[in-house]
Amino acid sequence: MSRSLPGGARSGGRAVLGGAPSGRMPRFGGAAVLLCAPFALLLLGTVLAPVTYALYLSLFTERLSGLGFSGPSSAFVALGNYADVVTDPDFLHGVGNVALYAVIQVPLMLGGALVVALLIDSAVARLKQVWLLAVFLPYAVPGVIAGLIWGYLYSPGIGPISSIAPIDPLGANGILPSVVNIATWQWMGYNMIIFYTALQTVPRELLEAARVDGAGPIRTALSVKLPSIRPTLFVGLVFTIIGALQLFTEPLVLRSFTGAVTSTWTPSLYVYDSAFVAGDYGRAAAASVLLGLVSAVLSAVVMRISARRSR
Repeated sequence: MSRSLPGGARSGGRAVLGGAPSGRMPRFGGAAVLLCAPFALLLLGTVLAPVTYALYLSLFTERLSGLGFSGPSSAFVALGNYADVVTDPDFLHGVGNVALYAVIQVPLMLGGALVVALLIDSAVARLKQVWLLAVFLPYAVPGVIAGLIWGYLYSPGIGPISSIAPIDPLGANGILPSVVNIATWQWMGYNMIIFYTALQTVPRELLEAARVDGAGPIRTALSVKLPSIRPTLFVGLVFTIIGALQLFTEPLVLRSFTGAVTSTWTPSLYVYDSAFVAGDYGRAAAASVLLGLVSAVLSAVVMRISARRSR
């Protein structure tokens, strides 16, 4: 005889899970398709279609035939645009600027956001909501507006910063720290909110145990809080690296204040100049694809390191 099991399954019959035969795949009805449709359409329209079109454009270039009276025509060049981009000194110079920017801005901004989040989360902090709003407020300012504000603050004869800074903030040696300052000012509050929210999920039992063991605030932060929010820290690192590689708004706005920012100062400006100034959409698409590949590789490396640390 077969013995009845919970869920209507029988031990002597076929193995069942929740009353459905294990060898039969669950059926998805129209409701599941309807719920997934908005995400699928959004993914197709905003990610897959643009990426596919960029890949297609990167394989062609515009060339004049004959005497050029008939206008330019598309010519298939395979990987020729990619070769032109990776050997272009302007593009390589922009990559170097972004790499130096990321080395300075990423640890500075994430470190500052983490310190502020830990201070607000500590027991000695007062008026936490006020501090949260004050630090987060710059993120609410649009990037273009923030660039214009800081551009006027940096300008000689208008803003006070140029008169007290040791170097010209809009000069060749000061433009990179100026851009780092704008980005850090705007994005530190955003990451601070993420870190502070993660700190609220740390079990209070762990914090009480650390206090009982005699750990001070600094020791508790280093040994209990930071290991508990490590996945959040790595996610913030991934997004910050991607944002650094896509640096565009701040240098684009500061171009109207100084000649130190050229049209190819960052890879994103290089793409913008190639597409909308030079009209070379193939080269712009190739640079965009390369920039996306670098972002994907760096994100995968950071997430792999995060997975190993979490084991």
